[in-house]
Amino acid sequence: MTTTPPLPHDKLLDLLLDVVCVVDIEGRFLSVSAASEQVFGYRPEEMIGRTAFELMHPEDRDHSLKMVEQINSGSPSQDHENRYVHKDGRIVHVMWSARWLDAEQVRVGVARDITGRKRAEAVQAALYAISEVAHAAGDLRMLYARVHQVIGKLLPADNFFVALYDAPSNQLSFPYYVDQFDPPPPSQPLDSGTLSAEVIRSGKALLLTPETAEQLLAKIGTVAGKHSLDWLGVPLIAGTEIIGALVLQSYSGDVRYNDQDLELLQFVSSQVATAIERKRTHSRLEFLAQYDQLTELPNRALFLDRLQASLTRAQRGTLRLAVLYLDMDNFKLINDTYGHSTGDLLLKEVAGRLRKCVRDSDTIGRLGGDEFAILLDNIAKPGDAAMVADKIIAALSNPYQLEGQTLISSPSLGIAIYPEHGQSEQQLVRLADEAMYVAKRSGGNCYRTAANSTATR
Repeated sequence: MTTTPPLPHDKLLDLLLDVVCVVDIEGRFLSVSAASEQVFGYRPEEMIGRTAFELMHPEDRDHSLKMVEQINSGSPSQDHENRYVHKDGRIVHVMWSARWLDAEQVRVGVARDITGRKRAEAVQAALYAISEVAHAAGDLRMLYARVHQVIGKLLPADNFFVALYDAPSNQLSFPYYVDQFDPPPPSQPLDSGTLSAEVIRSGKALLLTPETAEQLLAKIGTVAGKHSLDWLGVPLIAGTEIIGALVLQSYSGDVRYNDQDLELLQFVSSQVATAIERKRTHSRLEFLAQYDQLTELPNRALFLDRLQASLTRAQRGTLRLAVLYLDMDNFKLINDTYGHSTGDLLLKEVAGRLRKCVRDSDTIGRLGGDEFAILLDNIAKPGDAAMVADKIIAALSNPYQLEGQTLISSPSLGIAIYPEHGQSEQQLVRLADEAMYVAKRSGGNCYRTAANSTATR
């Protein structure tokens, strides 16, 4: 019977998955086991004579130096962690057990690669964070910014953007775009030849590196903007629909992306897509609850809410405001003669013209049918409302070119001023409505204020 001779001590060290190393008091490697190539990317002979701090992540050096001082003073460490930069540029998380041998004046350490564990923990934390953000973020812009922060804890993300695709319009937009060189691109068709469009069209993640760039760019074509050294994009898939892409870019050789980073970003992207779609659905429901679908103007409830808020400000600051109420003369005749589709087009055109007649700080609402209301916030004198009324009458009385037809319609307006005519939102709207009917009975195409008894043209 034969027995296998025991392996020499140094051969045993070579078989360990952990790195066993000996360093002097300055941290210079004196001896390193063969596992160093697997963990750090360097063969033992490449590490001998170098200090651990040369290979360490710059952000971890100060903390590690303090830990080394404690170990050298006689306090062994069993589980301190820090990060190293692998030979290929990626970040490696290492957990150390180390002690100082005073007689030999060396420090012996065992390094275990815990990158996989740290990555799994970070991904789990990211998924929780994204889910939390989806419920807490006030709007989509805030959601994108928080997602950027979360991803930045997993991967280098100085240059990051969200691309969204709207299938009905075939438009690719960039609602969130952070880049050290390029401004946000304009909306563009999906066949614009961009890398993000390729990700969305194919539904597949794409990693562009200096080694793969020539082949991929030959397939895709010219790419707008400054070419990054590394480009990493993954599709955003909600259910079975591709709604966009998440993209990371690196212009520096110090930050390189690899297949593991691609898998990580792709894993997180499904949660991000769900969060974006949930927030978009919530935003659509909010819009439907507060805005008129045809004209996209505030509906009655939102208009009254804004009027109430403006009244509160006016009462605190002794300011004036005005409510203008209007409807279109002969609208029912146009609707009955040319059909509801033409009537809808007329209302949309009216809404567009009204927007050009008032300030951004004012509010236009569609209260129902062909009835609109305008809130003129913080006016200097009652005559300001009359000037706006004249402007509206002139704008809305011009002919309308709709579906090959030239149509004529003009507005009748009523005006109520705070505080002269009313104190509450209901009272102001009612008085402006009543004044509008007086204007209409006077022949239309004119306005009347709540205080006057005759129509003014």
